Amino acid sequence: MSFAELGLSEKVLTAVTTAGYSTPTPIQAQAIPHVLARKDVLGIAQTGTGKTAAFTLPMLTILESGRARARMPRTLILEPTRELAAQVEENFTRYGANQKLSVALLIGGVSFGDQDAKITRGVDVLIATPGRLLDHVERGKLLLTGVELLVIDEADRMLDMGFIPDIERICKLVPFTRQTLFFTATMPPEITRISEQFLHNPVRVEVARPATTAATITQRLIASNSQDFEKRETLRRLIKEATDLQNAIVFCNRKRDVATLHKSLQKHGFPAVALHGDMDQYARMAALDSFRSGENPILVASDVAARGLDIPAVSHVFNFDVPTHAEDYVHRIGRTGRAGRLGTAFTIVTRHDDKLVAAVEKLTGQSIAFEGPGLDALPPSEAREERRGRRDDKRPARGRGRPERGARAETDAPRSEIGGKGTDEPRSATRREPVRPDSDVLAQGRRRDHDAPRRGRGSHGRDDDDGPQVKGLGDHVPAFLLRSARIG
Repeated sequence: MSFAELGLSEKVLTAVTTAGYSTPTPIQAQAIPHVLARKDVLGIAQTGTGKTAAFTLPMLTILESGRARARMPRTLILEPTRELAAQVEENFTRYGANQKLSVALLIGGVSFGDQDAKITRGVDVLIATPGRLLDHVERGKLLLTGVELLVIDEADRMLDMGFIPDIERICKLVPFTRQTLFFTATMPPEITRISEQFLHNPVRVEVARPATTAATITQRLIASNSQDFEKRETLRRLIKEATDLQNAIVFCNRKRDVATLHKSLQKHGFPAVALHGDMDQYARMAALDSFRSGENPILVASDVAARGLDIPAVSHVFNFDVPTHAEDYVHRIGRTGRAGRLGTAFTIVTRHDDKLVAAVEKLTGQSIAFEGPGLDALPPSEAREERRGRRDDKRPARGRGRPERGARAETDAPRSEIGGKGTDEPRSATRREPVRPDSDVLAQGRRRDHDAPRRGRGSHGRDDDDGPQVKGLGDHVPAFLLRSARIG
């Protein structure tokens, strides 16, 4: 089947041919005719199968007739991240080159004024992240009553990021008679509920079982000790040993680990760039451009780069951390092996990751083999044992209390002889009679304190002679402590 058989307009077909495509992917071949027939579509396909073009191309054909009005977009596309939204805008620019359609991008990190100016002139296609879209609606700068077609892309990612309440609110602002396209890679129960709520008799297009990985990706587990510096050393070894590595994305679970690993790779001479959610929009786009151009072929990223980014030539994916959500594993390794190309995905695993790995294998329905020795053959961390030994030398064993001063600190006597737990003598037998301070001793102490020179507040030098150390309360013993204790 060719694109000409799908019912697309001549202008769109010319743009597709110019872009170098002739045969649609399965999700495109099945979804495009239903979109052109103005039916609701529920599209389920693994990442990297061309879902973006599956709604972009028919939308361009539909938008050839009609005209945009001020502050009332004709179509609305919701994306979970800024990068995905910017990528969809690039698709409209590429395939809509022969049409005079206006496109606006509403994402964070960009001036409200520039976005308001585009909306005021009227836009045919509005691409937005949920938060920034609602900001414009609350300011009274945007009306969604003219939306004819609504696209909710990467719905499962919306769920992970907590956008479902915003999606529900946005769906109530657009007309009930709209056409809705709903695309996702996985179908958790919450996504099923949302699709049943906002889609009307949808056509279900499913080209792969949910949460499956591409057959073109070679997946391997790499055993490592749990110390971060050992995992970083393992990652560097994998990168050096990969003879066919062209570029790679390294995924971490936390943003701070992204920054730490990025600095470590740069320190060891690896050309790397970082990408995570705390970076401003300019830095994020600059990092992606640097990675796409090959200037920095290693991208260290959080899961913000795990969904939908169109970088077709990624040869390797490294999971520095096993993802806490099994669905994220599918999206992470989906950055490689795209469009029929071969790819390799390595996941660094520690002894604490067995449950996470089991969840991934259960979700994908396949077991992942270890590259080299498994966790059972993993030697103990020498550095960790050495640090543990140093800690044991510095502090006493738990339950023994602080060591006594002088010779008693070096004794090997059992605990019963040094007053610890486990003594066979009753507690009453070990009590000592209160000692009354001798009056002569107290008098001498008073004379010594009276004769001692007065020191200033800041005089605490080591050579100062403070006299004998006062033990306990000294001469300020309360009267009730001087009474003899009654035993028995």
